[in-house]
Amino acid sequence: MKAAAEAGGYEAVACVALDADLQRTLLAVQADVIVLDVEGPDEALLVRLHELGQRHPRPIVMFAQRGDRQSISDAASAGVISYVVDGLSPQRFLPIVEAALARFEVFQSLRRELQETRSKLEDRKHIDRAKGILMRQKNVSEDVAYQALRKLAMDRNIRMGEAACNVIAMAELFD
Repeated sequence: MKAAAEAGGYEAVACVALDADLQRTLLAVQADVIVLDVEGPDEALLVRLHELGQRHPRPIVMFAQRGDRQSISDAASAGVISYVVDGLSPQRFLPIVEAALARFEVFQSLRRELQETRSKLEDRKHIDRAKGILMRQKNVSEDVAYQALRKLAMDRNIRMGEAACNVIAMAELFD
């Protein structure tokens, strides 16, 4: 589905069989949300949805007839953001899609924040290791090593983590 200009409405931009190439269709139509109407998710569909979510994250809403715990769990693991049992109901459709879009944005924000935190932690580890190398090789204090690393980063217009990786690489080259 693609968001329409209408107030609060949506426009169906593609209706495809479940065995179609979802990735190609998604890219061709630039869908904002994927809505599936299935009996129950099978393993092949879940694998394709997981792969699709890794490459082109989109909120996925699944309307299904089967509502057992394992089906719901498997669908959630594959990236389904909203799993609705007992089929697609026109009066419930819009609120379900809106909730899925909102929940997806929250998840995406959390993913970005997690990735940034991991990156900062990795940079911190490299900076500490590079400071240790500089302290040993130049026989300087931690503060002097940090300032040298900071100057290197500023002179080369690179991040501190990248400068630290450069120092580590050079130290490994000469070991």
